Amino acid sequence: MMAQSEHTIFYSIEESIKSYRQFAQKQINDRGFDITIDQGLVLSIINENPGIAQKDIARRAFKDHASVTRIIELLVKRNFLKRDSFEEDRRRFNLILTGEGKDILNDIQPIVNANRKKAVEGISPEEIELLRKLVNKITANCRS
Repeated sequence: MMAQSEHTIFYSIEESIKSYRQFAQKQINDRGFDITIDQGLVLSIINENPGIAQKDIARRAFKDHASVTRIIELLVKRNFLKRDSFEEDRRRFNLILTGEGKDILNDIQPIVNANRKKAVEGISPEEIELLRKLVNKITANCRS
């Protein structure tokens, strides 16, 4: 007999991730910032990896290519990102954070840090490390 989905570890992991994302988004919204978790993540990935290809942004953000394309379009429209074409390959774009993009990342960083701290409240560093090892094992099992 198959276990009910609510009783699997995968259900618990998914519930935890969804709860965190809802909590984190509410904290950002409640402080008056008009940016989504995914938009902030894409900005952060680009900021930390100058010249990164869009397919690599998608992989790091755990998003499909079409979703990342939509997010980038919106970020360009909102003047958080600038898109320059490469001389060598006009089909590729170099994405650069604008001043406004850097400002919003800096403005929300304390909220992101507080959200992460709140989410792991009462969990020891050893427990966090054990959890990291366990979810990495699950990931490795699924990729092998």
